[in-house]
Amino acid sequence: MLLGYNTNGLAHHDLLDAIVLLAEIGYRGVAITLDRGALNPFDERLDVQLAQVAAALDTHNLRCVVETGARFLLDPRTKHEPTLVTADEVGCARRVDFLCRAVDIAARLSADCVSLWSGIVRDGAGEREAFSRLVEGLAAVLRHAERKNVVLAFEPEPGMLIDTLARYDDLLGELSVRQIDASRLRLTIDIGHLHCQGELPIAEQIHARRGRLANVHIEDMRSGVHEHLMFGEGEIEFRPVIAALAKVGYAGVVSVELSRHSHEGPEAARRAYDFLRPIMQVSGVGYRVSESDT
Repeated sequence: MLLGYNTNGLAHHDLLDAIVLLAEIGYRGVAITLDRGALNPFDERLDVQLAQVAAALDTHNLRCVVETGARFLLDPRTKHEPTLVTADEVGCARRVDFLCRAVDIAARLSADCVSLWSGIVRDGAGEREAFSRLVEGLAAVLRHAERKNVVLAFEPEPGMLIDTLARYDDLLGELSVRQIDASRLRLTIDIGHLHCQGELPIAEQIHARRGRLANVHIEDMRSGVHEHLMFGEGEIEFRPVIAALAKVGYAGVVSVELSRHSHEGPEAARRAYDFLRPIMQVSGVGYRVSESDT
């Protein structure tokens, strides 16, 4: 596995500067959250930006994943809207278009995957209707991902229609019933979310989902409170988590997600790296040694 950092925690940085910063610290991966200042899929300069980012990733030997959790990119007034479960069909179509554009970007960058989620049901729709919306939109994105040879990694998110690993299993079941090929729909596990929602022990959850696992987010968190915290400020014991990922042979990026720490981005990235690096060493996981370590 490779230690990475999500650019939603460096929201005040130019993406190219963020890549250089993370490489200097010692990170070996970057989770790029598509946003207004970071490979905005609707920017007319996207092709040029993609070429620059691809070159930077190559220069610094960084793996990447594409994240789609920008807060206000599609709607400047409502966080994360529209989604795959939004009642408005035009809104759903806009989310599908955005996700397909994310797939295109992932293909250009040879990214490990595109990470995505369901969204919040805001109109009181019942289970059947909400799942129907989700599956219909997701099927379109899956077809596009198949054409582009890109993996999707679905993240259960607290408060959303698909909020737990059990609900992710329900989604897979619904896709199967509708005879929709879900072979490219793999899994993003967020370590903090598992702790927050009591999906414990975390190591056992990792082991049980090892065949689907394509992407990992990591941060500290407290039980019952969905707030991404710096390591040591929450309740999670991380050694068993890293050991479990190593034991199942997870070879992807483990991305620190401190989305509320952009005001101290470089310092937060360094603190997170210094916390996780020795734990990964103990588990026999390789990492890049930065100049400051020598």
